[in-house]
Amino acid sequence: MNKVLDFYFDFSSPYAYFAVMDVGKLAERHSLTLHWHPILLGAIFKKTGAQPLLSMPLKQDYAQHDLERTSRLNKLPFIMPPKMPFMSLAACRAFYWLERQDRRVANSFAKNLFKAGYQMGLDISDSAVVVDVVVALGFKEDDVLAGLKDQSIKDEVRSAVDNAQDAGVFGSPYFIFNNEPFWGYDRMPMLDEWITQKGW
Repeated sequence: MNKVLDFYFDFSSPYAYFAVMDVGKLAERHSLTLHWHPILLGAIFKKTGAQPLLSMPLKQDYAQHDLERTSRLNKLPFIMPPKMPFMSLAACRAFYWLERQDRRVANSFAKNLFKAGYQMGLDISDSAVVVDVVVALGFKEDDVLAGLKDQSIKDEVRSAVDNAQDAGVFGSPYFIFNNEPFWGYDRMPMLDEWITQKGW
């Protein structure tokens, strides 16, 4: 059995915030290699015709209520970022630039950025906020800014989105284990059980 768990997410997804706080523990429990894949759902929505959850009448109110009770259930702070929905382009570019340096550092950046947005209420669509989070990990601001403008990084983000679509990804968070897809934070317990039982 393949021991890799692919984890797809958009930084603009509040449910991905909760998944990011849990997915490392799930992977560790099952001795899995966890691959993080930030994506841009906006590009995928153009293909599926979907809309951001928090921009849809009725669903928006439900989601706000559900996110707050999910926060209480998990005993995690939750603040909605000031701009919702938002484009997470700078965040994605920063992640893939960091991944070229060290995958573990890139993963730490992702977690720290989610905390900045959903625990501190910062505008993580703002490239200045993204850069500050990277700099806090020990990188020079000029290097980070250059990385965000690097054409090869821009191309890598586009490839990541294309690859996600090819894999069938249409939402965030989204998990694939041994070609078995699981969409949504609420499917993580099922994913956990699927891995434990080796499917059913």
